[in-house]
Amino acid sequence: FSAAWIPALTSPRAFLFFFLCLLLLPGPAGSEGAAPIAITCFTRGLDIRKEKADVLCPGGCPFFFFSVYGNIVYASVSSICLGVVAHALISNSGGPVRVYSLPGRENYSSVDANGIQSQMLSFFFFSFTVTKGKSSTQEATGQAVSTAHPPTGKRLKKTPEKKTDCKADIAFLIDGSFNIGQRRFNLQKNFVVFFFLMLGIGTEGPHVGLVQASEHPKIEFYLKNFTSAKDVLFAIKEVGFRGGNSNTGKALKHTAQKFFTVDAGVRKGIPKVVVVFIDGWPSDDIEEAGIVAREFGVNVFIVSVAKPIPEELGMVQDVTFVDKVNADCLLSRLTCNIQDFPQAVCRNNGFFSYHMPNWFGTTKYVKPLVQKLCTHEQMMCSKTCYNSVNIAFLIDGSSSVGDSNFRLMLEFVSNIAKTFEISDIGAKIAAVQFTYDQRTEFSFTDYSTKEDVLAVIRNIRYMSGGTATGDAISFTVRNVFGPIRESPNKNFLVIVTDGQSYDDVQGPAAAAHDAGITIFSVGVAWAPLDDLKDMASKPKESHAFFTREFTGLEPIVSDVIRGICRDFLESQQ
Repeated sequence: FSAAWIPALTSPRAFLFFFLCLLLLPGPAGSEGAAPIAITCFTRGLDIRKEKADVLCPGGCPFFFFSVYGNIVYASVSSICLGVVAHALISNSGGPVRVYSLPGRENYSSVDANGIQSQMLSFFFFSFTVTKGKSSTQEATGQAVSTAHPPTGKRLKKTPEKKTDCKADIAFLIDGSFNIGQRRFNLQKNFVVFFFLMLGIGTEGPHVGLVQASEHPKIEFYLKNFTSAKDVLFAIKEVGFRGGNSNTGKALKHTAQKFFTVDAGVRKGIPKVVVVFIDGWPSDDIEEAGIVAREFGVNVFIVSVAKPIPEELGMVQDVTFVDKVNADCLLSRLTCNIQDFPQAVCRNNGFFSYHMPNWFGTTKYVKPLVQKLCTHEQMMCSKTCYNSVNIAFLIDGSSSVGDSNFRLMLEFVSNIAKTFEISDIGAKIAAVQFTYDQRTEFSFTDYSTKEDVLAVIRNIRYMSGGTATGDAISFTVRNVFGPIRESPNKNFLVIVTDGQSYDDVQGPAAAAHDAGITIFSVGVAWAPLDDLKDMASKPKESHAFFTREFTGLEPIVSDVIRGICRDFLESQQ
């Protein structure tokens, strides 16, 4: 590594070169006066640590496995030996060549030469060119040929790095199993490096972390650990290959539950994202893990690479999960749509899926994936007041209400409930009817669809009896909210009553407030205003409502809904 580069390591692009050289193949290439160093078909320009190196390409490289970007001057992600053959310096039988490291540039052109189809690339951080081995004229002068800087394309300008206008808390869940192997594991790490650099990590911008999936998941670093690209790149370099089965589902569930916490650095009001690499096929249940992630408000992106090989199919836990993948995707490695992972992601609309046919030439996929992850309006799993609340209704069934008015109370409850996104991963609804006694009409876990919830509300039978609102509040806190105390949703209790309670309401209501339950009190007819205020959360004027007639409940519906959303948003600040 030339001493001339040392002052430039503060530049992100120079730093990337330094990092990748350390990350990839060990050992320096050939030096001046030494015999050419044998390299492999896999060796790329990035693997050369010197400004000038003599190397020996092997023969018989299966070039359909590799990629080359550019013409004469190549992006350093290109296979050296493939570039040499395209440049007509040697045949595929191999031979000695000299490699010159060059600065990065824009607009690498494509060419079809000597049976090699090179690809275009808009930009890369570093380049290389090649000449013949020691017998060439260039060896005598020690200078690169004049074609090292062709007129096509523009040289890289020294301009500040562009930062994406992106705010997200992102975990990369990489595959560290024996299925992927050490070599593909390093290629996977390279992809993550390029992604993080393009993302523009910063204190006010995206925060990132890394989790490795294998036999047992390991959180390599949390969101709070690093807020600069430099620190993140060094951390990725230190990540070692673990091996074991590809228990991606186990790792995804662990990430949702343990990675995205306030103590680990998650920020309120910022979308939570996990990018899951699937190379081959997971050996456990990823669908169940996806449901858990959605319950925690985590947006799951599935990045599929290649297809499962026959040896992997024997380790797949859910054979029907494999059957969900269409035949074209399996046989031809065509783009795998999100229908292949229907329950693992937030919405089955194609946005949360991404496919790369193999691990070669993956840098061109970085920018589109960054754009997806920074499209905040598409983060449908992010929590809202409509999909991240638990609302229990405490309904007065005393004798003073009467059957017809009780039906109006149920209509009031239905009109509020139907506004929310009720599902197994979304909003939850429960209802308790009370007189002197209490009856749980249904709990939060009984029904997971809006249709079922509304149907059961319509069929609630009127009890009739006295009024003990305080006991009813305590009953609801203990028996309805108690079982879901670990839920990530925010808890609300809506009390609807038409008269004065025969017991104390202030103490039970205060206990509910202390348990994190926000109370809206709605009084009708003879309900005392003092009782309503004693039960309501603060500020009292926006959580306590009164109407003299049961028909006056309808206008209060929108007030309660707005109040729930207002309180939810304030809790996320």
